[in-house]
Amino acid sequence: MPDTTEPCLLSVRDARGVATLTLNRPGAFNALSQDLLDALQRELDAIAADASVRVVVLAANGKAFCAGHDLKEMRAAPALGYYEKLFGQCSDMMLALQRLPVPVIARVQGMATAAGCQLVAMCDLAVAASGARFAVSGVNLGLFCSTPGVALSRNLGRKAAFEMLVTGAFVSAQEAQRQGLVNRVAEPDALDAAVAELVDSILAKPRVALAMGKQLFYRQLEQGIAAAYADAAHTMSCNMMDAAALEGVQAFIDKRPPNWAS
Repeated sequence: MPDTTEPCLLSVRDARGVATLTLNRPGAFNALSQDLLDALQRELDAIAADASVRVVVLAANGKAFCAGHDLKEMRAAPALGYYEKLFGQCSDMMLALQRLPVPVIARVQGMATAAGCQLVAMCDLAVAASGARFAVSGVNLGLFCSTPGVALSRNLGRKAAFEMLVTGAFVSAQEAQRQGLVNRVAEPDALDAAVAELVDSILAKPRVALAMGKQLFYRQLEQGIAAAYADAAHTMSCNMMDAAALEGVQAFIDKRPPNWAS
């Protein structure tokens, strides 16, 4: 059933350009209902069009980060067309995270399973509380986590990703860090500080350089190595002609801090 008492997604932006999106279905372990998918897509579209946003933090309320799709909602009216539309919509939302011109940080305070684990994998960076756990557990219900597997296999090594997919077993935050699913692990009371450290580092860099770099980073992963180098060389040349890069290099030569407008 749709949430009726509170918004399923909370959105806050501060004066520095930090947009925080908080999944807000704690009673349902922040499962990705139709309403929540719609709300996430609207917010991501708005952020993509807002040049004042510098970084996005994706967080969640309650004990879980995200338990994946809302299985009760999915089971209510089974039909192939409905499922194709649902998974297509979810895939579009996941790709929107990657296509944003600013870095996205997942703040993972609890378990992230199935499409919730996919959500973490699709963020550019992830910081997890030490007690967080991760799984693509659909196979335990007879449903192989195919779409989460796309994101997972682009974060972990193939065998590690496949083991998670075929066993449905949980991995700890520490193991997720070793495998490359998360960047940093912090104690629960230090989680916000660990996220803030990444945010502050990003805010200290020119937005244009990060936007060009993020787009190139994901684009070149899908190319052969020769094409990737050609694309990277062109991107770097364009980046070098930007005022922020010219100022940064001159500041290095002058042995002074750069004076960036943004």
